[in-house]
Amino acid sequence: MTNTEYLIVGAGPAGLQLGHHLQQAGRDYVILEAGPAPGGFFRTFPRHRRLISINKPHTGWDDPELNLRMDWNSLLSDDPRLLFTRYTERYFPDADDLVRYLTDYAATLRLRIVYDTRVRSVERADGGFVVFDESGGTHRARRVIVASGVTRPHIPPIPGIEAAERYGEVSVDPRDFLDQRVLVIGKGNSGFETADNLIETAAVIHVVGPESLRMAWRSHYVGHLRAVNNNLLDTYQLKSQNALLDGTVERIERRDGGYLVTIRFARADEVTRDLRYDRVIVCTGFRFDPAIFDRDCRPELVIDDRFPAQTPEWESTNVPGLHFAGNLMQVRDFKRSTGGFIHGFRYCVRALHRMLDRRDHGVEWPHAVLPADPEALAEAVIARVNRTSALWQQFEVMCDLIVIEADGRARFFEELPVDYVHASDFGAAERYFTITLEYGPDHDRVDPFDISVARIAQTDAARASEGRYLHPVVRRHRRGMLVAEHHVTENLENEWTSPGHRLPLKEFFAGQLAPESEASDAGTVTA
Repeated sequence: MTNTEYLIVGAGPAGLQLGHHLQQAGRDYVILEAGPAPGGFFRTFPRHRRLISINKPHTGWDDPELNLRMDWNSLLSDDPRLLFTRYTERYFPDADDLVRYLTDYAATLRLRIVYDTRVRSVERADGGFVVFDESGGTHRARRVIVASGVTRPHIPPIPGIEAAERYGEVSVDPRDFLDQRVLVIGKGNSGFETADNLIETAAVIHVVGPESLRMAWRSHYVGHLRAVNNNLLDTYQLKSQNALLDGTVERIERRDGGYLVTIRFARADEVTRDLRYDRVIVCTGFRFDPAIFDRDCRPELVIDDRFPAQTPEWESTNVPGLHFAGNLMQVRDFKRSTGGFIHGFRYCVRALHRMLDRRDHGVEWPHAVLPADPEALAEAVIARVNRTSALWQQFEVMCDLIVIEADGRARFFEELPVDYVHASDFGAAERYFTITLEYGPDHDRVDPFDISVARIAQTDAARASEGRYLHPVVRRHRRGMLVAEHHVTENLENEWTSPGHRLPLKEFFAGQLAPESEASDAGTVTA
């Protein structure tokens, strides 16, 4: 029997990252991994082995923190050898390189992982949890952190869909689709990755889904369709036999060695048509599998029951002591930021560790102490926004925090989730500031390639809040309520260092540090 304080389920990127932080802090933990080595998911997915997480070893910078902005695959550690950029120079790397990297990360840091140990069930016991594995082992823990990701295919309730092929099992050899008519269900990256692989061999490729296509370059959500996978759109608009179907699949029937698929189109007055295909491939993503949880500790689910519901501390909303790490953290920023990807959740996992250390062991969140004067605070903010990777990757949802104390000092905390700040005791402060990097409200409605869109926000500090390109935003709060906000003007190369950036920020702090009667006249929103 194993007894531990923290039990982590899964030795994927998030499990390894959390294990590293717990080990550094001297905490009692163990990682249970179903497979014989780390990173089991990436041994199969993506099926065509090309990652869409960028890898850029040659940035021209020598600052490790800045370099992480262009390195979406590395986990955090103090060992410079454990950077993914040392493993390949490919901008979109091969998934096998990530598997090799994760294996080295676990071995080099000597993380406490028990392999070939698949969790069978999780139950409540003695104020904590008891976990049973399929080999008959028993593991007791005060807290359980599930870092196993979304492991079960998400299959839409379409009559006959069980007859179709699935993304995780279908052949990836294009020659197996010679001269065939192929329907791909799903407009995400897995669907387009599959379609792109067949362009040279299939006779006709249709990609279908009920929702409008979302492009990552416009939404800034990296899980929306990426340019590296959208070659099929070219073939569609240039009339090369392939097509994007906006509609709902109502029925799939096996007929004459192929499929007859009924599609209700969203356009053309809801016209319904029966279309014939040789192959139908389901590429509709994955979901969290709650089957291992006993009835008394089964987490509530959200977002069409695909993910566990979570508090701002990534804790189950109905099972205290049950937390989630990695891909499952995206519930808190679903399709808004990067919580579902390594370059986002590596910072979420570090924040989760700090939350656990704070709650369970009374360890203060790391911070610096500064004089609470406008120039000191403005310079501290400028220094951070010009090099932070955490706020850059976790835009809008992760912040730095400045708390103004009664003795005239300021405490500067780094890398906290915005929601956590307001929900925790930090949010009870009389005067505190959050610092984020944001694209601006409704940024996904603006075409970033439309030159007719005014760029006033890049040059006019008084209209900086109109910016729709990444820029710093400083907000002042009182006991969780917004008092005022300041937008730093945009910059093409994200270097907020000029007097035009510094002076308005200093003036904002001066106004908000004044006595309450004066600060209240500063307005709720400033540029």
